[in-house]
Amino acid sequence: MIVASDVNLVYDDHGREVFACHDVNLTVREKEFVGVLGPSGSGKSSLLYLLSGLKDPTSGAVRYRGVEFRSCDDRRRAAIRREEFGFVFQYPYLIGFLSALENVLTGWLNGAEGVERAVSLLERLGLGEKMHRRPDELSGGERQRVCIARALLNQPKALFADEPTASLDPKTGGEVVRLLAEHRTGALVLVTHDRRILTGADRVLRMEDGRVFEE
Repeated sequence: MIVASDVNLVYDDHGREVFACHDVNLTVREKEFVGVLGPSGSGKSSLLYLLSGLKDPTSGAVRYRGVEFRSCDDRRRAAIRREEFGFVFQYPYLIGFLSALENVLTGWLNGAEGVERAVSLLERLGLGEKMHRRPDELSGGERQRVCIARALLNQPKALFADEPTASLDPKTGGEVVRLLAEHRTGALVLVTHDRRILTGADRVLRMEDGRVFEE
């Protein structure tokens, strides 16, 4: 579904080339759970941004269903991200004055269908009794569950999670990853520094200095 071919992402560091990703070749298949493991600075977040079209490679190509991201204009890329991708990040970005349910529905344009789906997701994620609470009335794990529901609302073909458990305790973090894996509707690419949360992954990739290795 997503194919990276000979991909490099290079930054200029005061005249010195720094490879965030170096000669990356990989494929993410339909409904596959791919874990990307590595320490801070290894390039794993950069890889996620490349695979999701949030960044362009310096060289090489990333294709989604055969279409190279770089050939898409900004409107087409935005449509893919909105309609076919879901994102969960390290910190649960929620709008403080909106309820959990309203946060899940942010950006949704299809009326009652979205409300029904959002309510169902929050109930399945254990927030049925808290969907009308604001973010400051929820725990860190609960706020991250709201973000999961928001990411899943459009039934994405690919879900990208960037260190989604980094701000959570190990038990809560493990539960968040389990919920991501169980309720996803397509592929899941999850980057983390914590090997323990990747026990359910179909495949684990290890990153070192921008290079990708199969575990």
